[in-house]
Amino acid sequence: MADVSVASPPEDTLCSPSLPRPQYEVADILRLYGKSFRASHAVTPKQSSVMRAIETCRSSALGYHMDRCDSCGHTEISYNSCRDRHCPKCQGIQKRKWVQDRLKDLLPVPYYHVVFTLPDAIFPMCLFNQEVIYNLLFDTAAETLSTFARDEKWLGAQPGFFGILHTWGQTMCMHPHIHFIVPGGGIDQNDRWVPAKHADKFLFPVRALSRVYRAKFIEGLKEAYENGSLSFPGALGQYESEEGFRIWMRCLCSNEWIVFTKAPFANPEQVVEYLGRYTHRIAISNHRIRSIENGRVVFSYRDYADNDQVKEMTLTGEEFLRRFLWHVLPAGFHKIRHYGFMANGMRKKLKMILEYLQFNPAEEIADDFSEIGCRIVCPVCGEGRLWMIGVIGRLGDWTVTHINALVNHPKSYMVDKSTESRFSFA
Repeated sequence: MADVSVASPPEDTLCSPSLPRPQYEVADILRLYGKSFRASHAVTPKQSSVMRAIETCRSSALGYHMDRCDSCGHTEISYNSCRDRHCPKCQGIQKRKWVQDRLKDLLPVPYYHVVFTLPDAIFPMCLFNQEVIYNLLFDTAAETLSTFARDEKWLGAQPGFFGILHTWGQTMCMHPHIHFIVPGGGIDQNDRWVPAKHADKFLFPVRALSRVYRAKFIEGLKEAYENGSLSFPGALGQYESEEGFRIWMRCLCSNEWIVFTKAPFANPEQVVEYLGRYTHRIAISNHRIRSIENGRVVFSYRDYADNDQVKEMTLTGEEFLRRFLWHVLPAGFHKIRHYGFMANGMRKKLKMILEYLQFNPAEEIADDFSEIGCRIVCPVCGEGRLWMIGVIGRLGDWTVTHINALVNHPKSYMVDKSTESRFSFA
C-alpha cells in the first residue's frame, strides 16, 4: 500500500515549493486579536468575511484534500484552503493560472512598466469610497495611456495593456496605485502593427502623462460629487459642502501627481518574471511577520526613502488589523483589468498581431508556471509530483478531482465517518 502522511503545505507552495513555512501568520494575529477588534471597531460584512476565511484557512473547519505522487503513489492529506484573494496563503494557485493565461499573449516587443499613484490628501476618502475611487483611478489612468497612444506624436495607434491595483505601501498604510504593463506598440486603423517611436528610451513623457491624468481624475471626482456618489463620514464631513469640496479640489490640484516609468523589460521572459512576483500580492505576506507577543506585532518592511534598507516596525495587534483590513476590496471588484487589444473581447486582434510578428509564445518562452512545473515534488521519491486526487468537505463528502492519479495508482478510498481527521484505505 502507498505511504500516507498528513501535511500542512507551506504558504504558496504551488509556485514556491522551496519556500519554508513561516513561523508566524496573519491568521495567528486574527485568532489572537480578531475578537476584541470586532468588538471595538465597525467591521464591514466583507471585512468580517475575510477575517473568518483567513482564520479558518487550512484548518479542519474547511475539510481536507488528498494529494498523490504520480510516480511512487505516496499520498498526503492536507487541510483545505479558503481561497480568499486577501489570504496570504492562497495566492499561489490563482497566480499560476493567471500567469499561464498571460504567457499566451506576450509579444516580442519592449514592455514598459508605468505606475499611476494618488496623492496623500485623497487617502482618507479611499477608506469610505473604495469602489468609486478605485474605479476612477483605473478609468482615468487607462484613458490617459490611450490618449497618448492615439496621438501621432507618440504612437498613433490603439494600445493594449493591463493594470494591477495595489492599495498599500510597505507599512500597510494607504497607498493606492496601479502598475500598468504596456507593450511598445499598437495597431493602426488598418490593423497593422505600429512599433513605439522611442522604444529604446521611453514610451510617453511622464510629466505630461501626470498632468493629463490629474485633470481627468479631478474631473471624474467632481462628477462623482455632483451625482452624490461620494460619502463623507466623520472628519470627511468638512468636504461635503460645496465650499468645502472646492477647497479640497484646490488642494489636490496644487500638487504634482506622481506617474513614473521603470526601464523597459528587456524581453518577454522578464515580463513573466515580474508577473510571477507581483500580480497576486496582498498587503503583507506571512514571511514578513517577525514576532507576535504581548499584544504587539513586529514585521519587516523596505524603506525606499533610505536606500531600500530593510527595517522592522512594531504595531499593536489592533493597529496591525486596522491597517490590514483597509486593503480588503469590495466584493466582485476586479483588481486586474485589460484594455485595448488586450481586452477580453479583442482576442482575434491579439492573435492577428502574434501572427504578423511571427511569434509563438508557447515555443519561445520558458513556462515556469506550467501545471506540472508548479506541482510540489514528492518528499518521498523526489521524482514525482503531487496531484490532488480528491477533496473531503467538512461534512465528510468526497469528490474525485484528478482521475489520472487514481488510474495510475488504483486504490479505493473511504472516509471514516466517525471523525473528520481519519481516513481508511482499502
